[in-house]
Amino acid sequence: MKKKNNKGITRRDFIKQVGYTATAVGISSSVPKLLKPARAANRDHILVGRPIPTTGPMASFHESTPWADDLAVAEMNKDGGIYIKEYGKKVPVKIKIMDTESNPTKAAELASKLVLQDKVDFVYTSSTPATGNPVAAICERNKMPCIVTACPPEMWLPGGPYHWSFNIGTSVMDFAELFLEAWEQVETNKIVGLCAQNDPDGVAWAEGAAAIAKPAGYKIVDFGRFPPGTSDYTSQINGWKKANVEILNSNMAPPDFIALWRQCYQMGFKPKICVAGRAGIMASVMEALGGWLGLGILCESIWLRSWPFESSLKKGWKAKDLVDAFEKANGRQFNQLMGSMFAGYEILADVLRRAQSIDKETLRKAIADTDITTIIGHAKFRKDNAGVIPTGCFQWRKGEKFKYDPILVSNGKYDELPLVTKAISIQELQP
Repeated sequence: MKKKNNKGITRRDFIKQVGYTATAVGISSSVPKLLKPARAANRDHILVGRPIPTTGPMASFHESTPWADDLAVAEMNKDGGIYIKEYGKKVPVKIKIMDTESNPTKAAELASKLVLQDKVDFVYTSSTPATGNPVAAICERNKMPCIVTACPPEMWLPGGPYHWSFNIGTSVMDFAELFLEAWEQVETNKIVGLCAQNDPDGVAWAEGAAAIAKPAGYKIVDFGRFPPGTSDYTSQINGWKKANVEILNSNMAPPDFIALWRQCYQMGFKPKICVAGRAGIMASVMEALGGWLGLGILCESIWLRSWPFESSLKKGWKAKDLVDAFEKANGRQFNQLMGSMFAGYEILADVLRRAQSIDKETLRKAIADTDITTIIGHAKFRKDNAGVIPTGCFQWRKGEKFKYDPILVSNGKYDELPLVTKAISIQELQP
């Protein structure tokens, strides 16, 4: 790798590149003109609070905001809204999006504001435990129905037990098994360097790796958790080099992974396999690395174009349809988290239609009884209020339409996800 290929944007530039400045968005359709019961006059919409990180280190998770939100809500409102029996009419849905700035404290503050001041009927949040956990805690305290997406259950459940909040996401234990399946496709010495941040994501990731990799004969070189925002990884990299690590398994926020991976190359550490959990999901992160440093990186597949499940909200649409629509409308590559964002609205619409009420306890029970297929897979909640959807492991390869393409290389127990090829070592893929 030539030195010029190691040049990319800085951590600060990356955050600016993927961030958004809007802090709130309201979406609604017109209210039906004919109101049946007189009591319906005081209910002209259903208000959903949506605290999410649209700026800060996790902003890249919401590159499809508000496009996917607009599309989903427009679909719910296209015939005047959702019929609510207790109001005797169709009621349109409005969404209030608020920026958590990727800060857990800010997420809790905004959730409180939405519940106590804005008097929302429902809360729908997304993107890692840094958002999902504090928002769910506020909803539990205030007896507010809440849906969480794009947050693995293992990282969310420690904040429970939950009564009012429900989470649907991909499983960390699935990730570990999928990565193991991909690792076996490349010849290595089975020595793994673990690099995980000291946050719910990183801690759960490290535990999952140890539980799966060690029994399979892999040696894990782990120098402990480290705080988000760390900029110098010299000691870890020197330790991995000394231990002859050939597999790097990381879970970090996007700006932090960019700093780590670029420093690995600067210090001459180039493992055969690199897993970029969390950060590696987005193509924008791979491009931000500079040169072709993203080629060959493995990551968990949250949702790809090949996913076969049909949307319950946008009838007839599957992943490919949503991806094509986004790329045509926006002129840029889709973001895997878009599927989870859209699916949350599918669950919301299904809950409202079954509840036929805005009563909080009625809504809570309707969420608990959810049993539908969404664009990301089947949504059904367990007794602990968590649900798991299918996931795979993909590898970033050279793209045709865009610089990078996510190619599925393992599907674990999810046979319905179509495999494309096998994993290849970074040395074979990078120029």
